Amino acid sequence: MKVLVIGGGGREHALVWAIRQSPRVKEIVCAPGNGGIAALARCVPVNQKNLADLVRVAVEEQPDLTVIGPEIPLSLGLVDVLTRRGMRVFGPTRRAAMLETSKAFAKEFMQRHNVPTAHYAVCHAIDELPEAMAHFHAPIVVKADGLAAGKGVVICPSKEEAQSTAEQLFSGQLLGEPCNKVILEEFLEGDEISWLVIADGKHALPLAAARDHKRIGEGDTGPNTGGMGAYSTDDLLEPAMREWLMTHVVQPVLDGMAAEEMPFVGVLYCGLMMTARGPMVLEFNARFGDPETQAILPRLQQGGLLLDAMEAAVEGRLNPDQLAWRPQPSVTVIAASHGYPGGFTAGHPIAGLEQAAGHEGVTVFHSGTSVTDGKPVTAGGRVLAVTAVADTLQQACDRAYQALDQIRFDGMYYRRDIGYRALQKKAEEKL
Repeated sequence: MKVLVIGGGGREHALVWAIRQSPRVKEIVCAPGNGGIAALARCVPVNQKNLADLVRVAVEEQPDLTVIGPEIPLSLGLVDVLTRRGMRVFGPTRRAAMLETSKAFAKEFMQRHNVPTAHYAVCHAIDELPEAMAHFHAPIVVKADGLAAGKGVVICPSKEEAQSTAEQLFSGQLLGEPCNKVILEEFLEGDEISWLVIADGKHALPLAAARDHKRIGEGDTGPNTGGMGAYSTDDLLEPAMREWLMTHVVQPVLDGMAAEEMPFVGVLYCGLMMTARGPMVLEFNARFGDPETQAILPRLQQGGLLLDAMEAAVEGRLNPDQLAWRPQPSVTVIAASHGYPGGFTAGHPIAGLEQAAGHEGVTVFHSGTSVTDGKPVTAGGRVLAVTAVADTLQQACDRAYQALDQIRFDGMYYRRDIGYRALQKKAEEKL
């Protein structure tokens, strides 16, 4: 069969890598792809922010299945258009994707369907802020309503800073475009976990849990990014907790979406905070996470079965035992360009990729690369995602960092403490 993957980042490289392992796949096309994906798939140009161009590629290629990686094509309604043309697409419709594209919708939906989440208020104008602010204690989380590429959430230590941040969101000063709605939210403390499930509109198939590291600096300091690394272990969610989350979070979401006539098909990403009051949903995404996907998929016992699960979701016949997972932990470390998440320069040659990929248990996924004169060069803020699998998390970290030692490009930066909290906990348990 022929598969079209939409996107060009590390997440899409991991998806193509897993799909390629299916013996049923004869060809993979990726639009637009990147320098690493080009080794596994035929890459074709596309404007990911232009619905007509996205549809053009799908119509020209006529794939047996289209898999949508990023959120913007979902927000544009690509699934809706292709489905109306009789094409099979893995991903939610535009309305169902509002669980990600509108934080106000997601919060109000969770309230309607008794999904545990933080207390919140939705403000539609600056003059509503003071009254809403009176219901919160500092610190306060201030969120832009729509998609903001990881920059729309600010934790404010005081009400004065929360007021200022919200005003900057409304005015457009913070994100470059004014927000129509701003959400104020109770600050939650605990361990943050990313838990993804594949859904067919009625049923869900859970993937392995992961933990993301969003801050640019070691020790979780500095500004938020799209993610500087992630790790995945069985320790993150005990079986009883997974069952609780399926019963009290995932199934109510699927039942609620179906009841509101927008059944959710695709990947439901549950961003969870494990608080003293129990698990709370911080956010939903309507697609695979990045870099969580790069950490999760290498733990599949048979990567090619991911394609079968995605097809089953599209056809409404998911099997809860469709995927099997390796017990070994994994870690992904992002190698970024100097200046990220701010301004950065591209076009720097990348050396050492073959040597890095030669390390046992290591896979190098390309996040932001292209090819110039037959050689890989940097083409993004996040450039590479180096993933390692091993018998212990410490061994996986060691393998990933040993591989990173082989890679070089001008301005290369990566955090050297991915997984540090889990490693500290393991060390304390041994004392």
